Amino acid sequence: RLLKAMNRAHTRDSYLRTLDRLRAARPDIALSGDFIVGFPGETDADFAATLSIVAEVGYAPAYSFKYSPRPGTPAAGMADQIAESVKDDRLAALQAAIGATALAFNRASVGTRCDILLDRTGRRSGQLIGKSPWLQSVFVVSPAAKIGDMITVDLIDAQPNSLEGAPVPQLNSFLSAAA
Repeated sequence: RLLKAMNRAHTRDSYLRTLDRLRAARPDIALSGDFIVGFPGETDADFAATLSIVAEVGYAPAYSFKYSPRPGTPAAGMADQIAESVKDDRLAALQAAIGATALAFNRASVGTRCDILLDRTGRRSGQLIGKSPWLQSVFVVSPAAKIGDMITVDLIDAQPNSLEGAPVPQLNSFLSAAA
């Protein structure tokens, strides 16, 4: 109902069927999404359906926002605008649900190995950050590595928005030589 009101061509079922086909082709796929809470007319049941799809899909990351009316758009003039306090509560609940699925996805990555491209420094001394093949930030401490290096890491810990990696010296010859 809300997807139609938002002028979206797909339904929940068609979306889930598409995701099933994607997962059949790429079982290791990381799915992301964008969510708006508080669209005019959104009921508690509609919001519960949003939380349900977040749990069912298991997004790696996802982005969420409160609906805000834009002058001149059809939705701005719709009846049943949602109170800001309700939007705030729904956004907090949605972000908690997304955080849980992101953490579950990241925890499933712990114990695996991947290559990361180091692209910036971290907050801690000697810490560098790169991206996993699924675009999670991976933090590593490696005095011999530098920004621009591609290194192989074992993923050893997970947070909702990042992973910790340990460089694999035998697979990163320049790191072994510097040790």
